[in-house]
Amino acid sequence: MTRGRLLIVVHAPSPNTRRLFDAVAAGASGSGGVEVVARSPFEAGPDDVMAASGIILGTTENLGYMSGALKDFFDRTYYAVLEEKQGLPCALYIRAGHDGTGTRRAVESIVTGLRWNWVQDPMVLRGDWQDDFEQQVEELGMYLAAGLDAGVL
Repeated sequence: MTRGRLLIVVHAPSPNTRRLFDAVAAGASGSGGVEVVARSPFEAGPDDVMAASGIILGTTENLGYMSGALKDFFDRTYYAVLEEKQGLPCALYIRAGHDGTGTRRAVESIVTGLRWNWVQDPMVLRGDWQDDFEQQVEELGMYLAAGLDAGVL
């Protein structure tokens, strides 16, 4: 029996960002007590959010903003889930070639409007690729899934 559903919505346009997507999903899947649904922002929609007990968002930094794919996801889901999903536990990671500040600010603004609850500060993976980025997002997936499984999130 599962104790909830963790939705993972990640834009992964490159081999390295795909590695991050796979790592966060693998970390979340280790719990066993939580169903994990991992989708691209183009595949995910309001029904996925409505069925979720928690959500992890992942995006690249594109021109100092979130990816167009993640913005599209928010555009299609925002009003459909606004009233029903307040308090949804959420987390974010950003793959930022620079500093990620604009990207973080943009996503935080939308999440504030949705009234979702951050389970931790957004994770910004800055600069050149580092292999430990995968471990960091894997741990993020484990943390959120374990929290849902334990009923503390």
